[in-house]
Amino acid sequence: MIKKNILIIGAGISGLSIAYHLGLENTQDVLVIDKGYFASGATGRCGAGVRQQWATKQNCLLTQWSMKFFEKAHKVLDYEDLELKQEGYLIVATTDDEVTKFKKNVKLQNELGIETRYLSVQEALDIVPHLNPDNFLGATFNQSDGHLNPFKTSEAFYLAGKRLGVTYSFHEEVLSIQSVTEGFIVTTTKNKYLASKVINAAGGYSKEVGQMVGIDLPIYSEKHEILATEPIERFQGPMVMSFNKNIYIQQVPHGPFVMGRSEIGIKPSHDISSSRSFTRKMSQTVMDLLPKVGELRVVRTWAGSYNMSPDRQPIIGKTPVENYYVACGFSGHGFMLAPIVGKLMSEIILEKETTMTVETLSLERFKNNQEIIVEQFVV
Repeated sequence: MIKKNILIIGAGISGLSIAYHLGLENTQDVLVIDKGYFASGATGRCGAGVRQQWATKQNCLLTQWSMKFFEKAHKVLDYEDLELKQEGYLIVATTDDEVTKFKKNVKLQNELGIETRYLSVQEALDIVPHLNPDNFLGATFNQSDGHLNPFKTSEAFYLAGKRLGVTYSFHEEVLSIQSVTEGFIVTTTKNKYLASKVINAAGGYSKEVGQMVGIDLPIYSEKHEILATEPIERFQGPMVMSFNKNIYIQQVPHGPFVMGRSEIGIKPSHDISSSRSFTRKMSQTVMDLLPKVGELRVVRTWAGSYNMSPDRQPIIGKTPVENYYVACGFSGHGFMLAPIVGKLMSEIILEKETTMTVETLSLERFKNNQEIIVEQFVV
């Protein structure tokens, strides 16, 4: 049996960030295992947008901290280029109700030091001229929001962790976890470990990994699909998003447009197959909102898992099982939250004062039907 101090299950962006931040604290003997390889799950299938425009204070603070990290990440992680593109998020309001809520969101964001603006239709068109002016009423815009390359960002965390002494094992699946006096016996397809502490950062499979220690996490996974177009000369800077129309769409640095949407009423599953209905509905939405983009040819489609929580906010920290921790339920936003999640998780695990209040992110918030604040602005 191999003894380990801390064993992290999952080498997506969250697990990699947690390991890196533990390494920064000189934590010894940290092992990350994954049934695939790093970023082979939801991280490698995500849209990789990073925004600070949210309706809840907690999400605003989390993404604000992460954005500041991303702005200097190439230096901090000693990686040449993460392809950070800060050309903003332009989020269009298509109903009177959204207009009211968006203005309230902007007020909250401004109070927290996030420089979001509410724009008229014409001001939005000045930024993205090919928007259909007949199909939206206004928009919010934050210039510092943007996009990173998820594979390069994951590799940067991986290599930085490696330099700090973190070890990794890929293509190794967890079969069982048994709680014992000394910690946990973790049996995998390759080895058997005795770990003092275990962190569940298993993404779409976090629920199953929780069940291995008798915890029924209030999360589920569902399929979300994305498509990419042919590359074309750049003509759109910001990410354009509509909650009501159920779309996010951006032109990535090498030319293609990448766009995704949710499927209303889809059943929880681990299905990541592509569907014709997605392509059809996405095409209709694009033609409605951004008709110029609708002229492009689709090159490929794919899908990944959103690991959903009841309030669409992450679940991080301790659990009822001593020395077993979770980082899950990111509801499609784990990539943009990864830096702060890694920082907070390392502080919680090492019993240090946390960088920010985390009570509203704990598993305990769902206990005894306590009132929770749902993040409404999720695609």
